[in-house]
Amino acid sequence: MIPIRYLRGVELPSHHFWLDPSIRQSFAFVSHAHYDHIAPHSSIVATPHTARFLQSRLPKPRQEHLLQFGERRTFHDFAITLLPAGHICGSAQAYLETSQGSLLYTGDFKLRQGFCAEPAEWRHAETLIMETTFGRPRYRIPPTIAVLQQIVDFCQETIADHSIPVLLAYSLGKAQEAICALIQAGLTPMLHPAVFKMTEIHRELLPHFPPNYLAFNPQNLPGHVLISPPNASLSLLLANHPKHRSAILSGWAIDPQAIHRYGCDAAFPLTDHADYDDLIRYVELVQPQRVLTLHGFAADFATDLRRRGIDAWALSQPNQLELPF
Repeated sequence: MIPIRYLRGVELPSHHFWLDPSIRQSFAFVSHAHYDHIAPHSSIVATPHTARFLQSRLPKPRQEHLLQFGERRTFHDFAITLLPAGHICGSAQAYLETSQGSLLYTGDFKLRQGFCAEPAEWRHAETLIMETTFGRPRYRIPPTIAVLQQIVDFCQETIADHSIPVLLAYSLGKAQEAICALIQAGLTPMLHPAVFKMTEIHRELLPHFPPNYLAFNPQNLPGHVLISPPNASLSLLLANHPKHRSAILSGWAIDPQAIHRYGCDAAFPLTDHADYDDLIRYVELVQPQRVLTLHGFAADFATDLRRRGIDAWALSQPNQLELPF
C-alpha cells in the first residue's frame, strides 16, 4: 500500500506529493478554497473553480495544474483523477493510482446535495483517507430541506416582527446555500462585503446562481436578511439597528449549548460536511482495505470502524489504545 505520513497535511513521501497541507509545499493537491486548506504552494493540482477562488483569497504566483472532474492526468510516478466532493463549489476529492496501490482522499465532503456544490462521487480504493468532522453518532444532521425551511421561517418571523434577521455563515459555501434558499422563498439577502465578494464569484462560475441579492447598505437594511461571517462585528454592522435577531448556521448547532457558545438567538444545523451516518455510508460505498481518518472526531470514528471489523486508524489524532480483557 502507499506509504503515508501526516504533518499539517497528508504527505505521500514516495511520490513527493501532498494532500491539503496547511503550510507551503513544492507540490500539493488543494481540495477546495477554505482558508484552512490553502497555503502558498509552488505548484498545485486543483479544479478550475477552486483556482478561481484562490485567485481572490490567495493571489500568489504558482504553477496550477487544473483538472476537470473525471479527467485523469499523470505526474511523475502516479496518476490522479479529481472527483466532486459535494462540500462547496469546485471542491474535489483526489483518486490516486500508483504502483503501490490506489488511494482516495476525500478532503472535506458531504453526500447531501445542495445548491452550489457538485454532487459527490466515489470510487473503490485500497486506501481511503477521509475527513471525519462529525465522526460521533450524536452528529446526525436533519435533512437539508428541513433545515433551510427552518432558516426561512426564522427570517420571515423576524421581519414580521419589524426586526432584522442576521444569519452568521462562512462567506464561501454555507452563505451561498442560505442565499439560494432565501431567494427561492421570496426574501432578499443583503451581504457583508466578504460574503458579497465570494457570491459574485459564484455568479461568475455558476450560470444558475440567482442574482437577487444586495451588497450591504446600513441605510437600506430593514426588510432584508443580513448574511455575515461569524467573526464579523455585528455591533458595527448594526450600530443604527438595535432590534435584530441572529442565528448561527453550523453543524455544531446539534449541540444543545450552541446558542450560548455563539451568543445567538437561534442555531440551525446547516453544514457542508458529512454527518455520522454519511461517513459510515461512504466507507461502505468505497469498500477500502484500510481507512485513515482526519480532523474532528478522527480517533473516535476510527475506533468505531475497527469495532465493525475495518482496519482504520486516525492520522491527525493519537489512536486509542485497545486492551483485551
